[in-house]
Amino acid sequence: MAKKAKKSKARKAVKKPARKPARKAAARKASRPKAHDALLAPIKGATVREIGGVMLEVVPAGAARVKRMIYPPGFKWSSAMKSIVGTDRCMHAHVGFLARGEIHIEYADGCVEEYKAPQVVAIDPGHDGWVVGREPVILIEFDFEGDTVSRLGMRTEHGH
Repeated sequence: MAKKAKKSKARKAVKKPARKPARKAAARKASRPKAHDALLAPIKGATVREIGGVMLEVVPAGAARVKRMIYPPGFKWSSAMKSIVGTDRCMHAHVGFLARGEIHIEYADGCVEEYKAPQVVAIDPGHDGWVVGREPVILIEFDFEGDTVSRLGMRTEHGH
């Protein structure tokens, strides 16, 4: 049998346009659905309300309550809540976990406390407070309504 000679095909060099991965990657990222943020997901069994721009979700837990409070950027207690509550300062104690953001707390005596997530917070009654920066603050709080101070052994007013 005679061997057939293979025909060699000459390939033409084809120049492909240069990729622009940054733009394509950005376009793909923008078109993807955003990742689920569990800190903002609905809480099963929560009572939800908004007060002074703060989103408040409360769930009973035994004799206590667990609350998720979302403070928007720019929130300041004395500006948003003073007229609603009728006191010069927040007279509620706050005990919980700062899950996101940063807050500035200031007492009548000039004492200042700064909290930045992730951090445990214990804030005495008699304070003003505000969100620092452009990120909302998410505070997971544990309380006993009007009995928080006595049940958690906190001071009734800030002191040194």
